[in-house]
Amino acid sequence: MFNLGISLVSFSVSYGLVGFLRQFWQHHFLDLPNERSSHSLPTPRHGGLGFILSFVLTLGIVSLFDSTVLVPFPSTLWLSLVPLIAIGLMDDFLEVPALVRYLVQLLSASLIVMQCGVFPQPWLEPLGTPASAFLGVGMTVIGITALINFYNFMDGMDGLVGSVTAIQLTFFAIWSDQPILGFAVASILGFLCWNWSPAKIFMGDCGSTTLGCVMAIAVLKQPNPIHNGLASLSILLPLVGDAIYTLIRRQINHENLLKAHRTHVYQRLHHQAGWSHSQVSLVYGVLTVVSAINLYQFKVFGSFLTLVMNGGLVIWVEWYLNETLKKKKITEL
Repeated sequence: MFNLGISLVSFSVSYGLVGFLRQFWQHHFLDLPNERSSHSLPTPRHGGLGFILSFVLTLGIVSLFDSTVLVPFPSTLWLSLVPLIAIGLMDDFLEVPALVRYLVQLLSASLIVMQCGVFPQPWLEPLGTPASAFLGVGMTVIGITALINFYNFMDGMDGLVGSVTAIQLTFFAIWSDQPILGFAVASILGFLCWNWSPAKIFMGDCGSTTLGCVMAIAVLKQPNPIHNGLASLSILLPLVGDAIYTLIRRQINHENLLKAHRTHVYQRLHHQAGWSHSQVSLVYGVLTVVSAINLYQFKVFGSFLTLVMNGGLVIWVEWYLNETLKKKKITEL
């Protein structure tokens, strides 16, 4: 009952704060539609600050009544996110150079690795202890920054990143018995009430990059890291897989990887196939639920099933989008 009560507080505070931020920002710092946008109306951003503050307040309340819940996630770990949140807010207000943003991401990622350790990479063991340790730290730090940016890239559709992340964290909260992740889910759900299509407010860079970092922490904090850590990556595939596939596709097409675009699968489903924001977000959410069920029921084999499922879906989506374009061309003739 205690955890349920705290979750309700987290949800309510998040809902209230995000609503306040929507009113506060509705005439200032709007996200204006452009040729890459999936929205058509000026919309306030910075909503991610609402669920972040709600979660921080929740941690404070929990520390007063049952600090044992916080043992796997000490306050110093969450403080590692402060530089990331700060640069995200700055980037929402100002155009911060990409190099500066990435250096701050490296800082937060390094602080997290110092407290959570490295992600299991058994393929490095033949190199010997010094080399494998050095490479393991470096690859983990880069991996965290990759997740931070992937979640930011995917935050271009109403309710997409928020709903998928809520499902992922719910799974980790249950699978590894970590209620603190459930409190984070509650704060995200409070935000989603405002962000679901048609969105009244966006989470902004401070929200999306923070969620990517929290997911990295959730993966690193698995109780059986070698087994659960590697397998748990599969639940990230519906969201992260889109980002990785799009990077590979753009590289093959010799496109500028640093140039802004709207060629992610979720964007193409909306702009080319005419899917609504809700339809796209629901499909990604369902895929994440299926990935969670596969992982929960079949462990490592389940992660393999999810990989095959996502690979098959990529092939189907490309066929589907090509057929859609053909029909449009025929109609225009």
